Amino acid sequence: MTDLFKELRKFKILLIDDDKWIRDSMAMFFEGEGCHLSVCETAEEGLEVLKNDDYQTIIADYLLPGMDGLEFFRRISESHRGALKVLITAYGNKKIFSEAESMGVEAVIEKPFTVEILKQSLARLLKVKSQKVRCGTMQKRGGEK
Repeated sequence: MTDLFKELRKFKILLIDDDKWIRDSMAMFFEGEGCHLSVCETAEEGLEVLKNDDYQTIIADYLLPGMDGLEFFRRISESHRGALKVLITAYGNKKIFSEAESMGVEAVIEKPFTVEILKQSLARLLKVKSQKVRCGTMQKRGGEK
């Protein structure tokens, strides 16, 4: 997992969750690993933050006051196409999973979750993203011949 944090230290991570305990504990965890984590309480705050800054990893809760996490991801689907997107929810069902996938969300983590589950999901997403980048580079090289 040390490679995970080596990679994540290069990223800016945005967490949107209305649960103060989750925001605080995730902030302590990521900052303890030397990662840059910004936190927001609402999706609307998250949209404002994304207007002024670029984040490579975005983690949002599904059930938020005002706009929910799926609507948030729908609104940023074009503008933040390359970001790793993770939805966390206590209300997981096939409809939410399907909608999340159509919004470009790469992972859905069900609450309650542990830091270990989050680390495993992020490591898997980074590995998949790295493979896509390598594959795209190889295809470009192959097309130039």
